[in-house]
Amino acid sequence: MPGPPADTIATLLVSCPDQRGIVAALAQLLYGHGANILDADQHTDPVAGQFFQRIRFDLSQLHTDRTSLERAIGEVATRLQMSWRIAYGRTPKRMAIFVSKFDHCLYDLLLRHRAGELACEIPLILSNHPDLQRVADQFGVAFEVFPITRDNKREQEAREVRRIEELQIELVVLARYMQVLSGEFVARHAGRIINIHHSFLPAFMGSKPYHQAHSRGVKLIGATAHYATSDLDEGPIIDQDVARCSHRDSVEDLVRKGRDLEKVVLARAVRLHLDDRILVYGNKTVVFD
Repeated sequence: MPGPPADTIATLLVSCPDQRGIVAALAQLLYGHGANILDADQHTDPVAGQFFQRIRFDLSQLHTDRTSLERAIGEVATRLQMSWRIAYGRTPKRMAIFVSKFDHCLYDLLLRHRAGELACEIPLILSNHPDLQRVADQFGVAFEVFPITRDNKREQEAREVRRIEELQIELVVLARYMQVLSGEFVARHAGRIINIHHSFLPAFMGSKPYHQAHSRGVKLIGATAHYATSDLDEGPIIDQDVARCSHRDSVEDLVRKGRDLEKVVLARAVRLHLDDRILVYGNKTVVFD
């Protein structure tokens, strides 16, 4: 049988100090308002003493309205010292893609979006170079260039912030955007900027990680998608993958293998975020599959 339509589905993400009765409290609350739980997943970190849960439920038989439901969740959250957020299925997130000159991640995201794999809107591709205008034109997405130099970086970044806020962008994806965002930019959009780093972090941070890997003679190379923070390449990790390599591989071979990983890892991380499957705590993530 077909499931409920997307516009009647909501997803609730919660985290709080671990204690007895959390699951029952949330289940009873949702049942009492007429919501039908479709699936639920939970995790407890015994070291941190934290509890995490993702609940996906159907609103079509709701006895009350969404405002009343959220108020009730807020009351339980206060009692249990709980952080929470709710997302409604009928409202796709708005995503902007930041790029420079590399096109492989950009192409992959746009193709997946066209195929319906990424449930979002893409109002804007933003770049510090004009090179990828042709790609944006192929997919009918607006492309804007903000050239950045050492002298105008703060001014251009302020313009970028204004632009993504004008467009009500909810997620920024750095698809091999070769600029370091300021601490102010990152703080303003905390937990809403995903970066792809062409290395299996925490190994080989910074620039030219494939060259670093080659010089160390590694037997595995990788790619890491993470939330951007003010600490370069040290944000909470969302997804990673690796490929085998050997002494026969040149730097160019590592780059070729790595680009395949970058595309897949970034797409997975973006999809997880869009599907509201990630909770951040400290510098770690809980990712519900």
